Amino acid sequence: MNRLSLEKSPYLLKHANNPVDWYPWCEEAFKKAKQEDKPIFLSIGYSSCHWCNVMEKESFSDPEVATMLNETFVCIKVDREERPDIDNLYMTFCQMMTGSGGWPLTIIMTPDKKPFFAATYIPKESKYGLPGLIELIPRIRELWNDKSRRGDLVAQGERLIHSLKVHLAQKSEGSIGIEDADACFEQMLGLYDEEHGGFGTAPKFPVPHRIIFLLRYFKLRGEKAALIMAEKTLTAMRNGGIFDQLGYGMHRYSTDAFWMVPHFEKMLYDQAFCILAYLEAFEATGKKFYKKTAEELLEYVMTNLRSNEGCFFTSEDADSEGEEGKFYLWTEEQMKNILEEDDYQLAVRSYLGKLKVGVEGLGYVLHVAQDIKSLAK
Repeated sequence: MNRLSLEKSPYLLKHANNPVDWYPWCEEAFKKAKQEDKPIFLSIGYSSCHWCNVMEKESFSDPEVATMLNETFVCIKVDREERPDIDNLYMTFCQMMTGSGGWPLTIIMTPDKKPFFAATYIPKESKYGLPGLIELIPRIRELWNDKSRRGDLVAQGERLIHSLKVHLAQKSEGSIGIEDADACFEQMLGLYDEEHGGFGTAPKFPVPHRIIFLLRYFKLRGEKAALIMAEKTLTAMRNGGIFDQLGYGMHRYSTDAFWMVPHFEKMLYDQAFCILAYLEAFEATGKKFYKKTAEELLEYVMTNLRSNEGCFFTSEDADSEGEEGKFYLWTEEQMKNILEEDDYQLAVRSYLGKLKVGVEGLGYVLHVAQDIKSLAK
């Protein structure tokens, strides 16, 4: 057992048996790093994160990787749901350094907390076009132990930290006016996917705060394009595979641009913001489709994310039987085994359609290929 065995977070306790000599975020860890002149290896994640679990099994439970980590770094584990302040700071750094973010978040920094390397999931050995920890750790050790090259590393980090400080200062200056709302709408127009709804390309997140902005901008400016963008996105999400058609609830994000094959994890905060978005769409349009969707999301939260004691769980993970999303995927044979022939034919046409998208070897993702009323006609 390492020091994480004394923590309360389920995520940190999950790593308590790792051969990695983990510290929680504490002054003792930074003091040790200074005394031993070692960089810090900071790993941030949360208990239901699929790739966090993959990295834990693949690398942090592996004696070879653990030995390399322990020899090179002082290692710190943080639960982002317990310390969102730390997560927000280093995630912003990661996004500025790499152009993207996500979890697990991997940060390498000096003993005085100045980051100089950022990444998300890192495999044990190089794959998926990513360098592996086995190759990366010796490289970092070599650069750190060479005093002149260490200076270059630290200088690079300090430049990014300076940019981060400027960025944060700019965000906090002044008040927000109607011109800012207009500029925001114009920016969203440029990102909007006219064919499938949503913004940008894959992976595609629900981003309900953008939908709420569009609905309020429509109310403020009478801009019909804002309402069209909001409605198309909300409808595509509800009918797509990103929405659990049987048990309800919005999955974390779509791995494709057309809302079909999701990352199957479900987060409490995603449900909360999506409920707000669908309710505001109902207020704006009076269409019962949005009200019904909000009710379905609430039903999922109250059924699956509420404990017997009345508390709410933060998330539901994506894994079942060692596979991501297997619980949500259906083969035609499985559907046939539980449905009468007429119902089976109806379900296949309505919830699979001609697309029949899914995960190879596991099954198809249910989505509204054709709604029941249209099919009945």
